[in-house]
Amino acid sequence: MAGVVEQRSIDVVPDDERHGSAVSQFTLWLGANLQITAVITGALAVVFGANAFWSLIGLLLGNLLGGAVMALHSAQGPRLGLPQMITSRAQFGVRGAVVPLALVIVMYIGFFASGSVLAGQAVGELTHLGETPGIVLFAAVTAVAAAVGYRLIHTLGKIAGLVCALAFVYLGIRLVQRADLGALLADHHFGLPVFLLAVSLSASWQLAFGPYVADYSRYLPRHTSARATFWWTLSGSVLGSQWSMTFGALAAAAAPAAFVGHEVSYIVGLGGPGLIASLLYFVIALGKLTINILNTYGGFMSLVTSVSGFRGRRTLSPRGRSAYIAGIMVAGTAVALLGKDSFLTSFKDFLLFLLTFFTPWSAINLVDYYLISKERYDIPALSDPAGRYGAWNVRALTVYVLGVLAQLPFLVTHFYTGPLVAPLGGADISWLVGLAVPAVLYWFAARHDTARTAGPGTPDGERSPAPLGG
Repeated sequence: MAGVVEQRSIDVVPDDERHGSAVSQFTLWLGANLQITAVITGALAVVFGANAFWSLIGLLLGNLLGGAVMALHSAQGPRLGLPQMITSRAQFGVRGAVVPLALVIVMYIGFFASGSVLAGQAVGELTHLGETPGIVLFAAVTAVAAAVGYRLIHTLGKIAGLVCALAFVYLGIRLVQRADLGALLADHHFGLPVFLLAVSLSASWQLAFGPYVADYSRYLPRHTSARATFWWTLSGSVLGSQWSMTFGALAAAAAPAAFVGHEVSYIVGLGGPGLIASLLYFVIALGKLTINILNTYGGFMSLVTSVSGFRGRRTLSPRGRSAYIAGIMVAGTAVALLGKDSFLTSFKDFLLFLLTFFTPWSAINLVDYYLISKERYDIPALSDPAGRYGAWNVRALTVYVLGVLAQLPFLVTHFYTGPLVAPLGGADISWLVGLAVPAVLYWFAARHDTARTAGPGTPDGERSPAPLGG
C-alpha cells in the first residue's frame, strides 16, 4: 500500500522518485476540464447576454490567455520539485505567503462545493438516494482518492479524459441533431461588455488552476523540458475547457429554459433514457470526481504550507494527511449543501471574484520566477523565516494589495460594480488590470533585491544548482 499512497506533501521530490513525461500533463488537464462545471461556465456567457457566435470566440480567447498563464506555472514543477504555493514564499516571505494561501484555500473549498452540487445530482440519480445524500457520498469518495495522492490523480485523469471525450462526442452529435447549428451561430451582433464577460469567465477558469498546477508536474524528472511541460499543459487544458464550454454555450442558446437550472437533467435527457442515462450520470460524476480531487489535494497542500510556515515542519504523518483532507471535505460539503439552491448566479460571481485575487498573485509569482530569480530558488531558504527570503516581504505584500485594489474600479459582480465600468459600456477588464499593474510594480520593486537576483545560497550565485530540486 505504501507504493500506492503518496508519502510526500510539501517537501521536495528527490530525483530518484521522479517519473513520467510531460505528456501526462495533457491527459490530466484534458480529463479535468471535460466536465460539467466547465459546461456551466460556457453556458453563463449566453445566459448573461452574449450570442453563441461571439460567446465561443470570447471563451476561446479567455482560455488561451488564461491557459498560457496557468501553463507557465506548470513549467515550474519539474525544475523545482515543489508544490505551487510554497514557491510564493520566495516572493512574500515564509510566513507572508499565508496571505495568498488563505485565499487559495477559500478557492479550493468553493470549487469543491460547486462541483459537489452538480456531481451530487448525478450520484443521487444514479444511486436513487437523492441530491443531498449524493453530495455527501461524492464528497467522501473524493476525500479518499485525494488521500491516495499523485499517482491515482494522474490515472483518473487518463481514464476521465478518454471516457468523457467519448461522452462529449456523443452528446455533441445529439445536440446538433436537436438544434439548428447554423441558426444558433447566425447572430453576429457584437456587444463588448458581454464579449468581455465571456473572455473573463474562461480566463478566470484557467487562472484559478494557477495556484496548484505545478503540484501535478513536480514529480516529472528535472530534465523535463519546460517548453514541453508548458505546451502539453496548455493544450490539454484549453482543448478540454473549450470543448466543454462550447457545448454549454450552444446548449444554453438552443434551449435556455430547459438547460438553465437543470443542467444535469438536460444533459442526461439529451443522451437518452435507460442505460444511456445511467452511463451519462456516471460520466458526469467521473468528470467532477477528477477535478474535485485536484481541489481537495490542492487545498490539503495549501493548508500544510500555511501551517508549516509557522511551525517549520515539511513532513506529515498519514494521520495528519487524512485530517487535513477531511477538513477540506467537511468545509466544502457544508458550503455545497447550503448553496445548492442558488448555484448558477453564485458560481458566476464566485469565479469573477476569485479572479480579482489570483491575477495579482500569478503576475507576481511569474515575474519573480522567470524575470527576477531566473528560475533559480534557494530551496532550503523557503522553509527558514530567518533565511534570505525572510518571514514577511512587506514590499511584495504591498504590491499584491495594490494589484487587488487596482482592479476594483473595473470589476463587475452581482454585489459590486466599479465606478469605471459604466464609461466602458459595462465591460469588465479588471483581470487585465490585475495582471499588468502588479507585474510592473513588482518588477520595479524586486529587480535590485539581492535575495532574488543572486544565485541560490550565495550573493554571487556560484553555488551548485543541486538545491534547486532536492
